[in-house]
This record gives sequence, structure tokens and C-alpha cells, in this order.
Amino acid sequence: MSVSCGVECVVVLGCMRWVWKRCTYIGNDDSATWQSANYEEFEPVPRLCRTILAVYEDDLHDPKFPPEGGYRLNPDWAVKKVAYQETLGNAPPYLIYLDHEHHEIVVAIRGLNLVKESDYKVLMDNKLGKQMFDGGYVHHGLLKAAIWMLNKESETLKRLWVENGKSYKLIFAGHSLGSGVASLLTIIVANHGDRLGGIPRSLISCYAVAPARCMSLNLAVKYADVIRSVVLQDDFLPRTPTPLEDIFTSVFCLPCLLFMVCLRDTFIPEGRKLRDPRRLYAPGRMYHIVERKFCRCGRFPPDVRTAIPVDGRFEHIVLSCNATSDHGIIWIQRESEKALARLKEVSGETTTTPPPVQKIERQHTLEKEHKKALKRAVTLNIPHAVPADAEEEPSVHVHKEEESTTEAASLIEGEDASTSTGHSTDARTNWNEVVEKLFTKDETGNLRLKKEASGTE
Repeated sequence: MSVSCGVECVVVLGCMRWVWKRCTYIGNDDSATWQSANYEEFEPVPRLCRTILAVYEDDLHDPKFPPEGGYRLNPDWAVKKVAYQETLGNAPPYLIYLDHEHHEIVVAIRGLNLVKESDYKVLMDNKLGKQMFDGGYVHHGLLKAAIWMLNKESETLKRLWVENGKSYKLIFAGHSLGSGVASLLTIIVANHGDRLGGIPRSLISCYAVAPARCMSLNLAVKYADVIRSVVLQDDFLPRTPTPLEDIFTSVFCLPCLLFMVCLRDTFIPEGRKLRDPRRLYAPGRMYHIVERKFCRCGRFPPDVRTAIPVDGRFEHIVLSCNATSDHGIIWIQRESEKALARLKEVSGETTTTPPPVQKIERQHTLEKEHKKALKRAVTLNIPHAVPADAEEEPSVHVHKEEESTTEAASLIEGEDASTSTGHSTDARTNWNEVVEKLFTKDETGNLRLKKEASGTE
């Protein structure tokens, strides 16, 4: 009897300890050891959030739902705005904006539309470990959407870049569902710059706002130099390892789902998570906006912390009433504006220190952090992790470029994801051949996935 009572006491104490740890865990804990971001690197975030919000407008000359302070865009610089009627369900709506003020070509992609079946179709087109790409695993449906967008807009983006002296930066920005498409689109363009007139990797950037988990850990670290993820405090999506399709089909009982996932992941060892090559993560370098503290009421002036985390990359769900509201693009835009204003006050812009020297020093620091993260991934035996030295060798880039093209060609061909990388080619596959295998043109000249086209005939 005494033994059974003792066991019960141990179980009760263990459960109480778990409940205490989970209830007292806040989003602030995820980035407690990270360093603060500076003004220059965080400056694009608020305006790119406004550009993403502009995708929701029907007419930029007469906006109906502008954020506080307006979109601050020149409607005449909007090159193309593509709605659902034009994407034909292949990708979310997007906007191509030529920002002459900041010398940028921006492709902004909107987030999930809860009433659009086509968005769910993109999410559902996946299963764990279905698609291997560039030496890692990615979300199958988001990859197809990215390939479709690149093929449709490659000539437009190439023309804009060439006409503007081949000096403008190419920026992909997206929110939620759009963040996954933007991230995978960035990976493809970084490896296939020749599709856009030979644009170098140094001029390509991606800002994934409220990012979806869309790629394996080795890819998330590998492309941290070109992909930046922005997370507001307790946002549930970057922390939820549950597949996207399960999350959004359970959106109306999301708190229950998050609690169950939280309970399940508590008993999974950290090492087992890291060794699973199919487990998807939020991409790139992380920027965490923190504005709330434990047992403190109200919002505080937001801090922005940044790092390239390998282990502990937003692995713990925060049981918070703000877990879903922090995912909203409106709140992220507002808080990023406040954070940027605060960074500007802290920065040395009012001092006599020359800004170019600061930028060069910060760039060297970011490069060192990226190499350190790559080494850390190898040390932790992350599957398919690439050493920092190999990342600098041109031969590796060429090999990966051939591999990623071959993998893209195997999409929708019915090949198993685990065997798709087993087929090798002596010569590099031509991009046009890839497109011919994936898509066909209808009578109006629009691209359609071959599987969908055959199903409608």
C-alpha cells in the first residue's frame, strides 16, 4: 500500500512539475540568450509587412483597409498584382512592386485565406518526408507553388532587374502560407540565378513573416544568409511541428490541438527531434519581437533579438492567449514599426560614427554567425548538414544546383521522395525541360499542372 502511494505521489509531482513548466513558459524564453538586432538589418521588416498587406487591396489607388500611416507605396510602381483568378489555385495571390526609393524588386505573397479551397489544396499536397529537395526535405505543395510562380514571373523579374542596371535587390516576402512559398522560391532562385539574368546570391533576400515550417533543419541553417524569419512573441505557427495541413484543418479547435501537440512533444527527446531528417522547421535567420514578460501586465516597448538557432529553434509551444493573435500580419506590422523606432533611437545614427563602417562590421558578424551555425549543425549530427568549408566551394554549389533541378523534375512524376534523388544525370537538366514535365499550357496560354489538366479534360 505504501509503495503504491509513493508511486502515486511521484506521478502527481511529475505532472505538477510539467504543468508548472508549461504554464510558466513564455515566448520570451525562446530568445533569452540571443543578441539584439540593429536598425539596418531590421529596417526592411515594417515596410515589407505593409507591402504584404497591400496584396489584400483590390485597388492600391483607392485602398479600403490601409494600416496606420498608410501603405507608403507608390501605386504607379506596382508592376503586377495577381489575384486568385489568375493563379488558378496554383499559388496564393501576390504583388510585384518596383521600389525605386530603396532600389528593390519586391515580390509580396499573402497568407492563407480561410475561405479559399485552393489555399487548402496547396497545404494538403504534402506528407511527412514526401519531397526531398537540395539535400533536405521541404513541403511538397509549397515547393510546387514556388516553381509555378518562378516560371510564370521569371521573365518579368528578369526584365525589371536588367532594366534597372542589374543593381536592384530582389526581395521575396510572405506571411504565413506565403512565407513558405517565398522561402522555397528564394532557395530555387539562389541556385538558378541564370533564370533571372544571372542575379547573384548577394542580391537575393527573403523575409518570412510569421513563418511556416517548410524545410528541414539543414536547409533552414544553410540558407540563413538569404532567408530571414520574423516571429512576434508567442506565434504558434513557427513552433508547431504538426504538419501545416493538420493545423489549418483543425483551426476551429486550434487550442485543443496545440495543447495535445505540446503534451506529445514534452516526452520526445531533443536528440530524437534533431536526428529526424523529415522534421520541418521555420527557415533562415530568426528575428524575434518580444513585448511581453512573465507575470507582467500589458505590452512593453518591443525588443528585437536575432540568431541562427540550430538546437532549440522555436521547439516549444507557448500556451498563451496571444498564440493566435501574434500570428496576424496586422499585429506584426504594428509591433515591428514600434520596434524599428526603438532601434533607431538606440542606434548610433545621431552620432558621428560613419554608417558604412558599422554596416561592414555587422556584415562580417553575420557571416561569422552563419558559419558557426553550420558547424554547430554538423557537430549535432543534423542529417544532410553541410560543413561551412564545403559551403564555400563552388563545386558544391554546382552539384546542389544539378541535384535540386533533378528533384524538381521528379515532382508529380509519381516517384517516391526517398528515391527521387537516386536518379542522377551526367549533364545539368535544362529548366525548360523541368517546366515541360511539370506544367502544360491551356487555350488561354496559362500554365496548368499536368495532373490538374488531365483531370479536367
